[in-house]
Amino acid sequence: MKRRNFLKKAAFGTAALAASTAVAVPSVLAKKKYNLKMVSTWPPKFPVFQIGLENFAKRVKIASEGQINIQTFAAGELVPAMQTFQAVSDGTVEVGSGASYYWAGKVRAAQWFAAVPFGLNAQGMNAWFYSGGGLKLWEEVYAPFNLIPRPIGNTGVQMGGWFNKKINTMADFKGLKMRIPGLGGKVFAKAGGTVTLSPGGEIFTNLERGVIDATEWVGPYHDHRLGLPKAAKYYYFPGWHEPGTVLEIMFNKKVYESMPKHLQMILDACAAQTNVWQLSEFEANNGEYLEKILAGGTKMYKFSNEIMATLRKLAKETLEEEAKKDLMSKKVNQAFKAFQKRIGAWGQFSEAAYHQLIAEKIKLKS
Repeated sequence: MKRRNFLKKAAFGTAALAASTAVAVPSVLAKKKYNLKMVSTWPPKFPVFQIGLENFAKRVKIASEGQINIQTFAAGELVPAMQTFQAVSDGTVEVGSGASYYWAGKVRAAQWFAAVPFGLNAQGMNAWFYSGGGLKLWEEVYAPFNLIPRPIGNTGVQMGGWFNKKINTMADFKGLKMRIPGLGGKVFAKAGGTVTLSPGGEIFTNLERGVIDATEWVGPYHDHRLGLPKAAKYYYFPGWHEPGTVLEIMFNKKVYESMPKHLQMILDACAAQTNVWQLSEFEANNGEYLEKILAGGTKMYKFSNEIMATLRKLAKETLEEEAKKDLMSKKVNQAFKAFQKRIGAWGQFSEAAYHQLIAEKIKLKS
């Protein structure tokens, strides 16, 4: 009996000690919290782009069980839109989002990771980043700036733009003032146009007041929300300049690498999910908003085959000229061309063939 009582008391004492230790452990091993600020180039509450970033922040908080809290700021709320890159690079804020061609003045090679005229569509860009070495190359380009990039969205094939006069020949581009960024803008300049670069929140006003004669933006969903049908008469397609524009999220490299690996993976996974969601939003809404634009009296125009052929020639020249300006741009351009060539043959027998089949069926019915 004495032995049994002793064992009971010993067991009770051990359990009590374990319980007291369990209470003390969380205070000793409390999980570190990361409170981050994220700025962007997009207007407040802007559909898909800014809303997508807010949703990204919510998912990260849930997935990390509150370890990562990201406070989002739209363009101008904390830093001006076009200072996003520098703010994240300097560590003024920890996260930023925009499109990499906005930073061509700081890092020329960044342009290839947003959109390449007559280049890859959204499916092709994702293939390049996730399975073709594009993301590692992008990381290499951004590393000297203390940044780690990730794709966080894609517009799909864009429209050719809104114009206040008809574009019948290449001569109509001469002297035309157009808001068109990136490599596409450089092609436009080579065609004789005058390029301007302004944030999304300023486009409507600039077009309406005649500060610019034309603008490209995204596609029917965003174009309608921005009010562009009220500011220009002629709506052109296709978007030769941006066939699958990638939106980026940038993390301050020191902050990102200070996190445990599982938190880094949460950021990456939520960025990849948002990348898919943004493209899906555009694909799901563009058809509906195209109908609204046409119902409002806007007429659509297709660039002629002659114009497309000339622009394609100018695009090839522009890409080679840009690539020669520094070694990293040359490296990225070569990698992009090689990947596009590698998947191009398959695309002719798969996506291109299927779309042609559907187009022929629609034509027969009409």
